[in-house]
Amino acid sequence: MNEMTRKTVSRRRFLGRVALGAGMVALGQFAGPLLATGHAQAASAQRIADHFARVRTMMGEFVQFGPRGEQTGGKFFIERPGKVRFNYEAPSSFRVTSDGTTLVLENTRLRTADVYPLSKTPLKLLLDDKIDLSGGKVRSVKEEADLTTIQLADKSMFGDSTITLMFDPASYELRQWTITDAQGKDTTVMIFNVQEGVRFDPSVFAIDHRRIQELQQFGQR
Repeated sequence: MNEMTRKTVSRRRFLGRVALGAGMVALGQFAGPLLATGHAQAASAQRIADHFARVRTMMGEFVQFGPRGEQTGGKFFIERPGKVRFNYEAPSSFRVTSDGTTLVLENTRLRTADVYPLSKTPLKLLLDDKIDLSGGKVRSVKEEADLTTIQLADKSMFGDSTITLMFDPASYELRQWTITDAQGKDTTVMIFNVQEGVRFDPSVFAIDHRRIQELQQFGQR
């Protein structure tokens, strides 16, 4: 994996690397295949999953890279199980919200909205009450000095899509994730300035389903 996509760094340093290394990084791409899961790797993955299960809420900033190398950023809010919000900063006009069951991708500029059951997206594995390592969901685990990488999938729920979670091996803190869709296209999200144990107003994750339905009808015109 390219050094740029492996390490979480301060935003200024990270963006500086992006500017210097533009064109060198394909989102979330690995230099080689992840190691097969052995007993030691499985134990490490379970320790991380157990730690992450205790983190009920978190917020911070993020930088996202899309399949064509496009870069966006903003602030994120997570309340497990199931709730997330991504507020993208200008000039992006996107907002992503999950209220625990429904995931909405909204384009405020175009006034459109795409709605999905959270259970049918790989984000469910990140937002679940705990990271479920059972039932063959673990594709692979790789341990390095500065990063532990866990790749998860659930073919019965979202086909060939996968989510690759990357954690600090010492603190077990989540650093970034990459979602790979069925066509092999990657979207990587790196998080920083993270705060845990934050209290959120319920409105943060609320979805106005009536308004979303109106946006969908508007988009069909």
